Formats: sequence, C-alpha cells, structure tokens
Amino acid sequence: MAEKEKNVKSVKADKTAEKTAHRPDAADFGANSSNYVNRELSWLEFNYRVLSEARDKTLPLFERLKFLSITASNLDEFYMVRVASLKDMVHAKYTKPDIAGLTAQEQLDAISVKTHQLVELQYSTYTRSLVPALRQNGLRIIMGHEELTPEEASYVDSYFQTNVYPVLTPMAFDSSRPFPLIRNKTLNIAALLKKKNGDGEMEFAMVQVPSVLQRIVELPEQINEDGTKQRVVMLLEEIIERNMPSLFLNYDIIASHPFRIMRNADLSIDEEEAVDLLEEIQKQLKKRQWGEAIRLEIESDVDKRLLKIIKKELLISSQDIFSIAGPLDLTFLMKMYGLDGFEHFKTRKYRPQPVPALMNEDDIFTNLRRGDILLHHPYQSFDPVVDFVRSAARDPEVLAIKQTLYRVSGNSPIIAALAEAADNGKQVSVLVELKARFDEENNINWAKMLEKAGCHVIYGLVGLKTHSKITLVVRMEEDGIRRYVHLGTGNYNDSTAKLYTDCGILTCDPQIGEDATAVFNMLSGYSEPKAWNKLAVAPLWLRTRFLRMIRRETAHAREGRQGRIMAKMNSLCDKEIITALYEASCAGVEIELVIRGICCLVAGVKDKTENIRVTSIVGRFLEHSRIYMFGTKERRKYYIASADFMTRNTVKRVEVAAPVYDPIIQEKLEHIFDTMSRDNQKARELRGDGLYYKVQNEDEPLNSQEQLYEEAYNR
Repeated sequence: MAEKEKNVKSVKADKTAEKTAHRPDAADFGANSSNYVNRELSWLEFNYRVLSEARDKTLPLFERLKFLSITASNLDEFYMVRVASLKDMVHAKYTKPDIAGLTAQEQLDAISVKTHQLVELQYSTYTRSLVPALRQNGLRIIMGHEELTPEEASYVDSYFQTNVYPVLTPMAFDSSRPFPLIRNKTLNIAALLKKKNGDGEMEFAMVQVPSVLQRIVELPEQINEDGTKQRVVMLLEEIIERNMPSLFLNYDIIASHPFRIMRNADLSIDEEEAVDLLEEIQKQLKKRQWGEAIRLEIESDVDKRLLKIIKKELLISSQDIFSIAGPLDLTFLMKMYGLDGFEHFKTRKYRPQPVPALMNEDDIFTNLRRGDILLHHPYQSFDPVVDFVRSAARDPEVLAIKQTLYRVSGNSPIIAALAEAADNGKQVSVLVELKARFDEENNINWAKMLEKAGCHVIYGLVGLKTHSKITLVVRMEEDGIRRYVHLGTGNYNDSTAKLYTDCGILTCDPQIGEDATAVFNMLSGYSEPKAWNKLAVAPLWLRTRFLRMIRRETAHAREGRQGRIMAKMNSLCDKEIITALYEASCAGVEIELVIRGICCLVAGVKDKTENIRVTSIVGRFLEHSRIYMFGTKERRKYYIASADFMTRNTVKRVEVAAPVYDPIIQEKLEHIFDTMSRDNQKARELRGDGLYYKVQNEDEPLNSQEQLYEEAYNR
C-alpha cells in the first residue's frame, strides 16, 4: 500500500515537472522590473473603473452622478498625497526607480498623460451624457448664466444681492497688494479688469467662492410646454460670475474664469525630533493649506493673459494645468445626489441586518462564550461592535477596555462608550492614531476629549502608523479573568460601516486574548513578545507568516500536490509577496485574487502567470475586507486582517491578522470569496496586457454585493 502511494505521488510530481518545465525561472521573471506595474498608474486604472460605473447607462441616473463625484474626490486625494510625494522626491533629487523601473519624474510624466485623459473622459461623461439625461428626467442644470431666461435672471440677481454679495470679499493684485493667498481646494474666480475711463492698463483681481454657502442653488420650477414641471439648479460660481461687475464698480470686466488649485498635503513630520507629537501635527496641519501648488484646474476657454498671471504666481508647470470644459470640482455631484424628490433614480436603500447569533435575550458576553461570531458589514449591522464596547462600559464585572482607533465618525458612539467606561471607573486605554491622513484634526479632538474623560490615550509608535482594528475587554468572572476580543478588517466607524464591506470576529479564545494583551503592551510600552500564540502582527511577523503560507503552497505544487491561494484585499504592491506569488504560479499553484484597487502584479501571462487570476469589483459598496486563505480544503488556513499586501502595511504599520479556526466561520468566509469570484456583473478581470475587462460568461447574472445582501436579508 505504501509503495502504491509512493508511485502515485511520483506520477503527480512527474506531471507537475512536465507542466512547469517550459516555464522560465520564476526568480528571473521576478528580477525584471517590466514584470511589475507602477502603483500610481495602477491606482489610476482603478479610478477609471469607478468612472466606468458613471458611464454605465444601466445604472440608475443618480447613482451615476455619485460615481462621477467619487472619481473627482479620489483624484483630489491622489494629487494631494501621491503626486505630492513624487514631487518631493524630484525636488530632493531622489532617482531610485520603483519596482516597475520608473523614477519619480518618469512617474509624474506618465501620471500627467493618464490624468489628463481621465479628466477629459470625466467631463465628456458629465456634459454629453449626464446633463442631457437629467434634463430629460426633470432636472435642468444651467451650465452658464447666458442660458438664463429673463425671469430666471431676475431671480438669480436678487438671490445674489440678498444672500451672496454680503459674504464676498473681492481681492486685487497690484504693486501695493501682493497676490492673494489661495487655500487648498478652494474655488475662486479670477478676473482681468480695466479701469473705466482709465489708461487701458489691465489689472488682476479675484474672489473666493464662499464654501459657507450652498454651491447648488435651486431656482423656481420651470413649466414645460407640455405642462410638466422641471426643477432648475445653478451653481453658485455662475451666479457670482454673472454679477462680477457689482463687485468692481469702477472697472470693466475684460475676462473672468473660475479656477481651483490643489496643494501638497503630505505632512512631513520628524517624529524623532518632535517634543510633542500632538502639537507638531497641529502645526503641520496649518501648513497643509499653503503647501506647494501641484495642480491647477481652470476653464478651458480661459483668457491667456489671465492664465499667464496665475501660472507665474503659483509657480505651476504646464503639465499640472487642467483645462476644464465644465464646472470645476465635480465633488458637488454628491450634493446633487442628495436632492429630494429623485428617489426613483437611485438604488433601493439597504438596511443592515441583525447578526443571527446575537438575536436572543442573552448579553453579548454570554453569546461569545458559546463560540466565535463573524460580523459581515454592511450586510450585517455594525451595532454589535458598538454594543460590545457599550456593554463593557456598563458591565460591573468588566475591569478594562483597550482599543485602537484609526478613523471614527463625527459623532461616534464608540467614543461615547469609551468615555462612559472611564466615567464608570473602568481602566480604559485607547490608541488614537494621530497620523491617519486627513483625519488628523478629527483624531486630535477625539484624543483630547478621551483624555478629559479619564481615558489613558496613546498616540502610536514613532515611525509607524497603527492601522490595526482590535478591541480587548477584560472581565472578572466566577472562574477568573476572561478576555473578550474584537478583530476587524475595517475602522471603528459606524458611518463607513454602512458603505464599506468589512469582516470582524468576536471571540473569547484565551490564546487570542493573550495575544491581544501583548499587542496593547507593545503599543503602550516597549514589550515585544518572543512569540505569538495565534495572531500575526506587523511590522515584524505578519509578512513572514504570509510568505510562509505562500511558499508552503509552492512546495506542495512542486511535489505534485495541489496548491491553492485565495485572497481578497484592497491593494497588492509588496514586491517580496508578489515575487513569491510569481514563484507559486510557476510551480503550478492556483491563485485567485480579488483586489479592489492597486495591483502591481502582472496576471494572465502565458507560461508565467497564467495560474493567477485577478478580479476587481466596483459596486455600490466599497470593497474593503481582507480575507486570506491558503491550501486546499482539508488543510486550508484562514485569516482576516487589517492589512493589505502593501509595503506600507507589512513594513511601516502596526497591523493584525487573525487566524480563523471555527469551521462554520471558515465556511462563511469561503462562501463570501466564492460569491465574489463568480461575480459577472460588477467584476473586471486583469489580463496580460495590463488592462481590466468586464467579466463575461454564460453563467446566470450574479452581482456579488446584491447576492450577499439578499442572503443576509433572508437569513
């Protein structure tokens, strides 16, 4: 019998060797920079996928507006952080290429070409598709004040005098008055003026479009010839531009054009030298508004003399100037999406469902003692997470609560519960990550509030961001101390939990409890455990764990056994992990990856990476959960994690990956992944040419997000 098994294994190994013999050495493949994709260009491809949703005429009309708005806000952040960082590299004469072999300047050049194309497509979508469609369906957007009827013009002028004029501050630029300081992301109107009865000399002036006023102004309804009613809206900058002469009474307006600038918002903090991190970040936040100008948006028909002045004063290069054929800053479309009366042009609202394991009269701790509980947001409610902290705050047997906070909502029930816990005499320790980008100010405020409430607040580790999502509750029970833990893939944010897909596990596993204690001891002091029971923690141990899992599958495949890797994440750009996946693919491991955004891996290349399938799903929810599975059914290892396969996660952040042992939860994770992998409505597959194509097959139509919601609703 043993001899028979040996012969079978030998045959399998021979077949694997035959299958992989013609392939190039994986190490040689990985050493070639052309076999990796630049992360910034990959991200832009993701934003194109979001834009394709705005262009999809099968979607409800107002959902298309929302997706177009998202592409604009995405691009803003991309420029303020990623492009800004590359410009800093160029200024510092940093020439080391990235994993795709591109220097910082080469990346900027490629980004400029790609983003100009993207912006052009954004505005053709808006002006040629969405605006006419809105008009046909009862909403007229006035594109220019020249389109106003006499009655509308009268209404607009009256609105300006009553509501807008008192707020405006016109600013001139001449020898006695310096060029106005223009804040990041503000919308402004620049003008060329000539003094009436003067010598003809041109002067520059501008006025900021006030952000304190609603940008979308609704005019009286229009009655069409057929008797139907039509809503009419106009943008605030158009109203101001129409009334510019009243701001400069002694001047003729030669030209006036809206413009907007983007500044470098990438904070530069020397944590080693900072005496007080909180104070240092507060100082840097003030500087963010006045960083280097890195992008200029201006009307496409701008007067060249006006553009020359702006360009000179802002020291902005030609490749960073975007000529816009439409309204600047399309993020206003999210406000348009919120207009009342158009619900039939939106997708039905989803209501997160209760978690079956908690649908009883018992408290959350009693339920957890019965077994681990999986939470799957937004299909299931975020309430159990809030209830976990709130119950701990009020339970007389609870001794301590410890939690990491990265991004929380504006009116966070989690924060309120932690403050209540401290007030009730619990030992409360909270790590508030002050370096969470664009949430720094919010987090500073929360940190101060928690300190006032009596919580012990930790500001993170020097040189590292704490991105882990972990809560520890220590409770005194009849048989002694018991620890309860929540581990998640997403933030403790009750607002985004309705929009992002995330997984979380509630457990009272003693070994995970011990590990959770070790995590918080590491964050609050200098205690690093020699070993972990079950958790994998970055930056020291997580990448090693996952590389070991990948290489285990590679070894299995080389021995003629089946190797399999399934992973869902937001981004993949860690070169060491990508190279390990290449080696696994060349060995014959079947690899299926669901990656929403950045993917620096080249998939589907014959004889190299044809065993790797990459799909991206862009739908009504933002795919945010991280699920990792290694091995075939009988030996599969399961993890959920706060970390993507990005260098910033594996090397530069504190992250936590939690193994999943409960067979029922394992089955649920498999089902989630299987549903995503079969999506043929919102999924796009990455091919060998580096482009994403809509998944098309003869299977029954399957929208994974819709399917998972229906399952939660009908459970």
